[in-house]
Formats: sequence, C-alpha cells, structure tokens
Amino acid sequence: MSGGRQFFVGGNFKMNGNTESLSVIADRLHTSDLDGTVEVVLAPPAPYLALLNSKLAAKENVNVSAQNVHEAEKGAFTGEISCSMALDCGARYAILGHSERRHVFGESNQQIGKKTKSVLAAGLVVIACIGEKAEDRKSGNTINVCVEQLTAFKENISDWSRVVIAYEPVWAIGTGEVATPEIAQETHSQIRSWLSENVGSDVAASTRIIYGGSVNGKNCKDLSVQPDIDGFLVGGASLKPEFVDIINCTRK
Repeated sequence: MSGGRQFFVGGNFKMNGNTESLSVIADRLHTSDLDGTVEVVLAPPAPYLALLNSKLAAKENVNVSAQNVHEAEKGAFTGEISCSMALDCGARYAILGHSERRHVFGESNQQIGKKTKSVLAAGLVVIACIGEKAEDRKSGNTINVCVEQLTAFKENISDWSRVVIAYEPVWAIGTGEVATPEIAQETHSQIRSWLSENVGSDVAASTRIIYGGSVNGKNCKDLSVQPDIDGFLVGGASLKPEFVDIINCTRK
C-alpha cells in the first residue's frame, strides 16, 4: 500500500444474511475499535441496505454499497434496482462487473460500461471489478483479460476520483485458493502501469486498486504490505468476526 492512498476494505455479503444476522454484524462493527484511517464499505443484499446504513450511520468511515444496479433510471425491469433507489436506501457505492455478474448472469463488458456511466452520473462511487479465469492465468493471458475489462470501464468513466478498481482472480473467489502476495502485486502493478499509459500518471498514482479472492484474517497482512495493493474486497470472511481484523490489518 502506498502512503498516499487511503486503505479500502469492502465486504461483499453476496446473497447471505437476514435482519437478525446482519444486525449482529452491524452491531459488531459499531462497537469495535476500527482503524479510522481505513475506508470501510459494506455491500449487503439490496433489501438490507437501509438497515445497515441506519445502524452504522455513527461510524464516519463506514458506508454501504449496492452489489449491482441497472443502468436505466426506471422501467419494466423486474427484479432490478436503479442507482436512485440504491441512493435512497443510503448507498454511496455500487459494485459493477463482479465475476458472478459476468459469468453466472452473463453481463457483457458493454452492459457493465453502460452501468458505469449511470452510476457515476447518479453520484455513486464505482467499485470496478476485473479478473481472469484459471485458464487465462495458466495460458499467460491474465493482463489481456484485465485490460479488455478495464477498457470497457475507461470508456465510460468521467471522474476517476470516484472509481476503485477491484482485481479479483476468478479462480480465487470463494475457493480458498488465494493469489500469493507476489502474484497479486505483479498484476496490480501491471494494472497501475496500464492506467498510467492509457489514462494518466496522476490517475494511476491516486486510484486505489484493491484485491479480492479468499482474503481472510490470516493472509491479509502479507497482502496489505504490497506497494500496489490498496485494500480488499472481502467475500465470506466479511460475514465473520475476523472482518474486524482485516479492517485493522494495517494499523501500526
């Protein structure tokens, strides 16, 4: 992590939790001594955005995020939520391009690009997810896949100060298999170099690139000291008490 970029820890709850269990998580975070220099963002299922936002309102460095939004403002899109709906429930961020949205629900780079433009226009911050499958890693195609996904974001980003890039190798998400700190750092460094060459050196220096993929309380410290890893997007561990340890992993 560079000293010039605020460390970021996101918790993606995915389709997990209910009022009781998520209230327990919120209460734990509310009463815990969290590192105030770390930006913490929680992404519960959409029905619980307002609940978590209300319970954690007193924590200045904790906000909530939508796990996904539709690019349209309103309309006949059964099951979807718009950016304004997410904002109305207290969200300040939106996760876009998560591998499950890409590979389970079939979202294309083009559609993710449209969502990016809508999210930024609404005033939300984009958590832009990119990452390769196992076969891409084995064939040496990692950065090519990441660049293709990054390009779709770039073409729709008007304000890079409201973008956090989340590198999540698909082969490490929910598998227990985590990229070594060296592997993660190498890819993060390549992403930052691409930003410098294709967007600008100032954007490359200031944009946070966070890592996701089986991050837990045991491996977070070794990952956090890498110079181009600016935080985490945490899955399963964000539902557990160890999430506090992950948030505080850079505390001196």
